[in-house]
Amino acid sequence: MLTDPAELLFQIISMCYERKSIIITTNLQFGQWNHIFGDPILTEAVIDRLIHHSHLIVFNGESHRYKESLLHGK
Repeated sequence: MLTDPAELLFQIISMCYERKSIIITTNLQFGQWNHIFGDPILTEAVIDRLIHHSHLIVFNGESHRYKESLLHGK
């Protein structure tokens, strides 16, 4: 039986919760994560575990990778 990838990610985050450090980078706001996980309860549980005891760092402005890409400026 195959498990949904979102559920697998939740299991990993749950196993690490309060035991290991996790770094996640994303360009999505938390309100948009339900589009990825597809289940509002699972999404809330993931976010809850990630932000408890966490440091959130928000970078504003143009992406450095985009600025350095060949497509920029064409």
